[in-house]
Parts: sequence; C-alpha cells; structure tokens
Amino acid sequence: MGYDGTENVRLEQYVTEVMLEMGVPAHLKGYHYLRSSIVMAKEDMEVVGSVTKLLYPEIAKMHKTTEQKVERAIRNAIEVSWTRGNAQTFEELFGYSVQSGTGRPTNSEYIAQIADKISLDMRSEMIKAV
Repeated sequence: MGYDGTENVRLEQYVTEVMLEMGVPAHLKGYHYLRSSIVMAKEDMEVVGSVTKLLYPEIAKMHKTTEQKVERAIRNAIEVSWTRGNAQTFEELFGYSVQSGTGRPTNSEYIAQIADKISLDMRSEMIKAV
C-alpha cells in the first residue's frame, strides 16, 4: 500500500518518537540507519527476515556507506538504548527486561518489533478516525 507524502512524514515522525522513547540517541549514525530500517520494515516486513541480503545493502546505498558500517552502527545504537533507555518500555515491547539478563534483542528483532508496534498503532489510529 503506497503512501502520499503526508503519510510518509507522519510515519517518520512516529518512528522518531518511538525511537526517542526507546532511548536511541539522535546523534548516533545508527539512529538514522535504524529509522530508515524501521520505515522500510513497516512497508515490507520481508526485509527483516533477510537483514544481511536485503536490509543492510539498501540502507547502505541510501546513506552512501557500507553494509558492515550499517550493521555495526545499528547494533551500537540498540546497545546504547538498551543500557540507557527506559527499561519499562523495553519490557512492554519485548517481553523481557534489562534486569533479567536475557541480553538485548538482535538487530532484526528490534527492527521487527518496533515496525510491528508502529503498524498496529497506525492501524488503530486509522480505525479511530473512521
């Protein structure tokens, strides 16, 4: 389903809000890569199933960098948000807590979970508007 420019802007704004709530610092390169990844995953969840073959190459091309740098920057941004972010938000979203010692979610888990949350929230918002 295609979006007009206004809906794309709204989607990016909402992704930004969720990422800031998760504690991803906006000054990290991984923040921008993550935002692009989440938007892409929201549009097509298939990319999450193949991050190394589909997602990272596309993000790298978009941001004129390498796939390795994209992967590492995203991993770093997730690690920073996992250690400094809102533990309650993580527990609500991922079902396990920082204190439990289960380790942080993988890049693909993180991206998929946030993209799914955003899809559900936006669908719910559309239903309310009708």
